[in-house]
Amino acid sequence: MSPAARREAPPAPDLPLDQVLQGDCLDLLPQLPAESVDLVFADPPYNLQLRQELWRPNNTRVEAVTDAWDQFPDLAAYDQFTREWLGACRRVLRPSGTLWVIGSYHNIYRVGAILMDLGFWILNDVVWVKTNPMPNFRGVRFTNAHETLLWAQKEKGAPYTFDHHAMKSLNEGLQMRSDWALPICSGRERLRLAGVKAHSTQKPEALLYRVLLASSSPGQVVLDPFFGTGTTGVAARRLGRHWIGIEREAAYVNLARRRLARVPAAALPPEALASLNPRSLPRIPFGALLEHGLLRPGTTLYFGPQGKTSARVLADGSLQAGTQRGSIHQVARALRRAPCNGWEVWYYRDPRTRRRQPINRLREKLRKRGYPGHPAPRAARPRRALTKGR
Repeated sequence: MSPAARREAPPAPDLPLDQVLQGDCLDLLPQLPAESVDLVFADPPYNLQLRQELWRPNNTRVEAVTDAWDQFPDLAAYDQFTREWLGACRRVLRPSGTLWVIGSYHNIYRVGAILMDLGFWILNDVVWVKTNPMPNFRGVRFTNAHETLLWAQKEKGAPYTFDHHAMKSLNEGLQMRSDWALPICSGRERLRLAGVKAHSTQKPEALLYRVLLASSSPGQVVLDPFFGTGTTGVAARRLGRHWIGIEREAAYVNLARRRLARVPAAALPPEALASLNPRSLPRIPFGALLEHGLLRPGTTLYFGPQGKTSARVLADGSLQAGTQRGSIHQVARALRRAPCNGWEVWYYRDPRTRRRQPINRLREKLRKRGYPGHPAPRAARPRRALTKGR
């Protein structure tokens, strides 16, 4: 089934959509319907095991993670806790659902092993490179300048949401890599109470924006079992996703609710929140440009925006470049000696500006005219990836 033809299942009618639920996720997750959530983002306790206070060279104390919720009696207790909450999240995920979990070197390897033991299939590990990390004040280790996110699907080989085109567009036309350089939460974004951090591990909105844009669609349901001060809800609200937040600490619940009340809902319609997938658009053959007078037989096309390599357009829509004759894709492949998309590498000379322009501009002109039998394009749903493994 094509991505454009596939229809998402609507949210379950008894889901507490767009709400912060106060309580322990181990108690509340079993109350949610099975297979009702499209995406989980989890920022669990890291079990940092800090044993002493940290001080800067100027004798000011570092606001470290010393909260009670990050304390566990031993690694076995932490592993059991991890196994329970991951299992509960797995139950509520749809078969096509995916899960993100973020952590540091203190916990991410243990979490990853348990994740795999429970049957999740890891799609990527993403490194969040902090552009403004906290230095190692004692000078006894490297500065810890990154955290790791594991992205996993519930069922190996099942279709899942990955908006490749949105990520490429967000990255100025380049494929998004698995190393993300983003600053830590600071400045006006950082929530504070009486000058002190309201939450010791508040994540930046930019990080959640990228996660949700990549792996969910407008109208889908995003669950955060460790909601904290609500960053996941903020990103979901801005992107037109439903969200459910579970948080144990009453102070965080109150902060999250007040914070989310100030965030306006997505101002754009759902189709404007989804990226345009070129593969979902009606196919237009190169010969149609000739039939509709946008190019003429004998026109010279250039291989790239610069350089002397060229080809001549023939009346049947094929190209002739020296001894090479074939479609725009076949001739481009022969010249480059590698697969390539002819629409992206062949250029014509604009008669007005005398500058080279990609032939894809002419294809878009034809689409805007309402190419026979094909309406003007609309935003497509994000592509549902099909995988066979790694």
